[in-house]
Amino acid sequence: MFDNAAFQRLIDADNLTGEVVGVNSFIIEVKGLEGVRLGTQVLFEDGQRGLVREAYGDKVILFNIDSEKMSLGTLAVVENDTLSVPVGKKLIGRVISPMGVPLDGKGPLKTTATSGIFNPAPGIMDRSILNEQLASGVTAVDSFFPVVLGQRIAILGDSKSGKSTFLSQLSANQTGTKRIAVYVLIGKRKADIEHLLAGLESSGAMEHTIVVLAGVFDSLTQSYLAPYAACAMAEYLWYGGEDVVIMYDDLSSHAEAYRQLSLLQEVDPGRDSYPGDIFYAHSSLLERAGKLLSNGKTLTSLPVVLAPNNDITAYLPTSIMSITDGQIIFDLEIFRQGNRPAVNAGLSVSRVGGQAQTGRQKRLSSTLFKTLARYHQAEEFAHFGSQLSNDARIDLTLGRQILQIMQQPPEERFSLTEQQLMLETVMLGAGQVEIDIAALKLQARKEAPDAKDDKDFDRIEAALLKKCSAQPLKAKEEAKPQEEPAHAAA
Repeated sequence: MFDNAAFQRLIDADNLTGEVVGVNSFIIEVKGLEGVRLGTQVLFEDGQRGLVREAYGDKVILFNIDSEKMSLGTLAVVENDTLSVPVGKKLIGRVISPMGVPLDGKGPLKTTATSGIFNPAPGIMDRSILNEQLASGVTAVDSFFPVVLGQRIAILGDSKSGKSTFLSQLSANQTGTKRIAVYVLIGKRKADIEHLLAGLESSGAMEHTIVVLAGVFDSLTQSYLAPYAACAMAEYLWYGGEDVVIMYDDLSSHAEAYRQLSLLQEVDPGRDSYPGDIFYAHSSLLERAGKLLSNGKTLTSLPVVLAPNNDITAYLPTSIMSITDGQIIFDLEIFRQGNRPAVNAGLSVSRVGGQAQTGRQKRLSSTLFKTLARYHQAEEFAHFGSQLSNDARIDLTLGRQILQIMQQPPEERFSLTEQQLMLETVMLGAGQVEIDIAALKLQARKEAPDAKDDKDFDRIEAALLKKCSAQPLKAKEEAKPQEEPAHAAA
């Protein structure tokens, strides 16, 4: 017998025991665990663990959590009535597996608290209204599709369109806010994992982040359990009085792992071969977010879903969109045009974002949407190379200036005040003057601490426009009458 002291202690405690009589990859059939509950955690004599999935009299079907290698005749014993993981503040700054095994080489975990992973969501009477914005530091998101603390907002897009980069920026932007981030990596390649972890370390975000990792070569069961385990870790902190942001990167890989397990289990496949309860699997997870009435703290969920070829009408994207309170869509075509971040302003939406904005912010957002709509219309006319009207030239200039402000490399982040100063300054110029956007970004960062009320904003924006403006467009057109149509067409 495998030398496992924990296994022997459970045997001596007279816990239910059984024997492995069937193995199909990660699906284990055990005989002898009569009366065991669904969701029970089982320990095998070789040290591996299992999760009870189905029970038929004296025959029990389990998911092998650790690997797909299991010998017939292996003994099993009930370890816990529920599958549990370590939780607590001492997990912050660590990289761990879904079952709480340290993966960062920093030694064993120093927490003794545990929690079940399939916890129910708070009831409607236990919740409070969402009304505070979660600043990501990304202008294209915060000013157009604000994320609210406690919200569930989906992050959709094709592979390599900037979804994970945005999450890294959002996590780094929580430095100094006392908010805790839980970053779940599911089915990622080693190179992608190392890149993301390096980004979190370099930005300082790792100091307030828990990373739960189930790589592409890890157990399918761990990929399936990862988001639930991470959510349990986040919930423990949330109920304990902390604001927590949890990022599931990504639920497409989670759904694929669950599909493979279900097919091995011979569950009848449904649409796209996913099991019929895939919607429940995701809705029961995402509904655990919100704002508690008891302590006013929030758990914000950002599930990432892959949309191949920008097809957001596929089964998983539409399923997640129906569960969440909005979606931010990253478009690969916009990405290829050189726009970073590649947010699709036409398809993205935050259904509760307006609840966290001031009246001034709402007016700015509304004006920006209308201005960009006119810009895209003028841009279509400019492609024909015909002479443009003065209004169309103004729309093109103003739209370009807004898009230049929204251009952000991953290491660059702006506060909500800085974003508002930059965008309102451009709107104040009304497309009538050329503005040095790089200088505007620098000046807005310097002036932001002095912006306290509407009068301060008006005064600072007038000064910023004066400092960062070049010659008026009219004078420029008179100086170069032959170059302007070609410039507009570009």
